[in-house]
Amino acid sequence: MAERRPLLIEIGTEELPPKALQRLMLAFRDDLFSALEEQRLQPEGVRAFATPRRLAVRIEALDTRQADEQIERLGPKLDAAYDADGQPTKAAEGFARSCGVDVSTLESMDTDKGPRLVWRGVQPGERAEAIIPGLVETALARLPIPKRMRWGSGEVEFVRPIHWSVALLGDAVIPGSILGIPTGRVTYGHRFHGQGRSGIEIPEPSAYEGCLEEQGCVIADFAERRRRVEAGVRQEAERAGGEPVGDEALLDEVTGLVEWPVALSGDFDRRFLEIPEEALISSMQGHQRCFPVRGGDGRLLASFITVANIDSRDPEQVRHGNERVIRPRLADAEFFWQQDRRLPLAERLEQLEHVVFHRHLGDLRGRSERISRLAARVGERVGADAGAAGRAGLLAKCDLVTEMVDEFPELQGVMGGHYARADGEGEAVAAAIGAHYRPAFAGDALPETAEGQAVSIADRVDTLVGIFAADGPPSADKDPFGLRRAAIGLLRCLIEGGHDLSLRELLEEAAGMIAERCGVTTDGIAEQVAGFCHERLRGYYAERGYAAEVFEAVAAVEPASPLDFHRRLVACSTFRERPEAQTLGEANKRIGNILRRAGLDPQTRPEAASAGDEPAEQALAEALRSAWATAQPCIEAREYDAALTALAELHEPVDRFFTDVMVMADDEAVRQRRLELLGGVRHAFRAVADLSHLPG
Repeated sequence: MAERRPLLIEIGTEELPPKALQRLMLAFRDDLFSALEEQRLQPEGVRAFATPRRLAVRIEALDTRQADEQIERLGPKLDAAYDADGQPTKAAEGFARSCGVDVSTLESMDTDKGPRLVWRGVQPGERAEAIIPGLVETALARLPIPKRMRWGSGEVEFVRPIHWSVALLGDAVIPGSILGIPTGRVTYGHRFHGQGRSGIEIPEPSAYEGCLEEQGCVIADFAERRRRVEAGVRQEAERAGGEPVGDEALLDEVTGLVEWPVALSGDFDRRFLEIPEEALISSMQGHQRCFPVRGGDGRLLASFITVANIDSRDPEQVRHGNERVIRPRLADAEFFWQQDRRLPLAERLEQLEHVVFHRHLGDLRGRSERISRLAARVGERVGADAGAAGRAGLLAKCDLVTEMVDEFPELQGVMGGHYARADGEGEAVAAAIGAHYRPAFAGDALPETAEGQAVSIADRVDTLVGIFAADGPPSADKDPFGLRRAAIGLLRCLIEGGHDLSLRELLEEAAGMIAERCGVTTDGIAEQVAGFCHERLRGYYAERGYAAEVFEAVAAVEPASPLDFHRRLVACSTFRERPEAQTLGEANKRIGNILRRAGLDPQTRPEAASAGDEPAEQALAEALRSAWATAQPCIEAREYDAALTALAELHEPVDRFFTDVMVMADDEAVRQRRLELLGGVRHAFRAVADLSHLPG
């Protein structure tokens, strides 16, 4: 049995990209662990470490040698391996040489192509230390690095120059090199603190993070360092009288910038609080990686939190230094705000004529006018102020030519809302402009107002139809215009916003406007985009746990509106849990097969169903008329749960009908009447969903 030892690999580099650090750490861990498994070293227990200057992986235990492998190689057929005198031919001798053995040691084996020579042997396993450096280099080569660099005179490429490497198997150094750097047991700590500047010897893998923290002032564990960053920031914010403003991405980025996090607070001039808070937040977070502070009243305080990578003897100097750096950033934001307000949004429409949206779809002025027209029409149908929705749609893209959005692109729409409010456009218009890009990502909130949702819908419909007409659908791996995201946002606005609008009608309206204004052929585009949205809808419900067969049952009846689709889906999903669902699903499938073989479309209205003398036939016809009398008004009112509850009463009459009645009777009139009765049953259920898609 092979001996087992822990493994430690560390790559020391120049400062790694902070936004990508966690992703690189996890990819290195997963690739190396998989490679060790493939090499039959039986790795067990893995931890990854990452700081701005290192990537490391520790395996708790692995075999120090590969297990021996049984080898079996097939050679030539026996009749080609030996001549008539039983002597080995050149084919047999060549096969033996390739195996490194004498012909006499070869065996024969029956195969599906006849008896053949075979060599069976044992390939001794290699020592782990001989193959690990190569596995590490392969794992590093597979890291998700978009652009690699070279340094010095060598040919080695990596995301940043490498300065040292640690490779320990147990307490022994694995000899060799990694990306041209000799392996050893010496790592380096913080650039300015502790003993790290002169090197730290790691005696064995389990001592790794302890040595770095105690001797090198480095918190190697990314999660632990992130926890300390968050705790320090929160503590400083509480001292300032508020709570920090920052998302998970900012915490990850700051964690990727420091090895020894020390949170410090700072202040800035209160006059900057007159700037819209989104501009202040973007300036502090985007440029300086600082955390703004929000007071108990919900407004920003004139304070910020920064995380230093040094435990200074004079923290006041560090604090003042950060205040000096952040002041001109905020002054820039103040300047942009004041300059942009000199020209009202409405007067920027002319500037949009010089911004091309797409070579075949014209400029942003034309696009804004299309969005305006469509938003006004949508607004009328969703109970919004159509005039405000149209005005918001017209001005929604004007902030793209402001200095603030040029500096902070993530504020597009948001700043438009602030400028519209300052211009006196009215709160409905300003709020709609400010929120029309939402939802921008999974879990993002919808615009709060009906006018905002109308503009959001119009914007996405114009984008989808226009780009499909000009460029076609996105490819499997490229979606430069974010059409998948636009489709999901559109569907969410319609479904979660509670707007019962026909998707096809919206797409047709947009197609007509684009064909009229841009001269682009839009024939069949609405159908293509509707199909594209349908596939996004499938994924939307799959993520929410709805069964695929329930989705197909509703899709089969082709509801015109995504909201109507949703209501049917929810009702059908609930109905699927009822005990009658399986019986009725099987019955609907059987009815569909019978009608299809008979060449009959289920056009019979349930209330018109008739019956002959057979009791089971009469019972079904009567039950169908009764259930439909209750279900039809519910369907018209979009109360599908109640409709399916009423139709569920048919399960016993349907079962009895199939038990007692011969549908395909010899008498043509009887057969036709019974087929029409079944057609009425199928029509009733298809008014909600095609239950034949539900599993039996």
